[in-house]
Amino acid sequence: MLPDLWPQYGLTIVTPRLELRLPREEELATLAQLAGIGVHRPDERPFLTPWTDGGPGDRARFVLQGHWSRLGAWSAAAWQLGLGVFRHGDPLGMVTLRARDFRIVREVTTSAWLGVEHQGKGYGTEARVGLLTLAFDHLDARAALTEVFQDNHASQGVSRKLGYEHDGISVDARGDEVLVSDRLRLMRETWTRQTRPVIRVVGMAACRPMFGL
Repeated sequence: MLPDLWPQYGLTIVTPRLELRLPREEELATLAQLAGIGVHRPDERPFLTPWTDGGPGDRARFVLQGHWSRLGAWSAAAWQLGLGVFRHGDPLGMVTLRARDFRIVREVTTSAWLGVEHQGKGYGTEARVGLLTLAFDHLDARAALTEVFQDNHASQGVSRKLGYEHDGISVDARGDEVLVSDRLRLMRETWTRQTRPVIRVVGMAACRPMFGL
């Protein structure tokens, strides 16, 4: 069985409405097609890597290659856990939890995309809470980080609502553009003071060595 060789395939995060888990190949193809349809309005450019600038096929292939790359490059010293977001078995998008030297640093970074038709329904917040539950309650993270463009009000709102605080800015180039992002940090102490929905994490014990724990 695949989970015996790659235990992350047995890892599932269950929130009140969603399941977060590694997609199987046909599910991955459906997620790629969902990204091809669109993950933001045409007048938005919410990602530093301009992976949504191409056509539907370009976006779909980016999702496929990114997922395979994360799996293939995995090591306990530097890992990226890319999970499909599912509701009643239907894919809504993907979320990623990543870290480098986690055993020592104990910090994670999150990122996400949802199909445009699934936005504005609270799924992004719920999926982020699921990821953070894994990070803080099961991996014993000290902090969770994210970077958000200053004009990305939806993502800013999700982070602020979850207790992230300003942690400086990042300045990057995208082509000829200068882009300023807010660095946001959620500390473990803030997370533990919050009231959250019941979230189950299944299959974590077998995965701990893969995370360097």
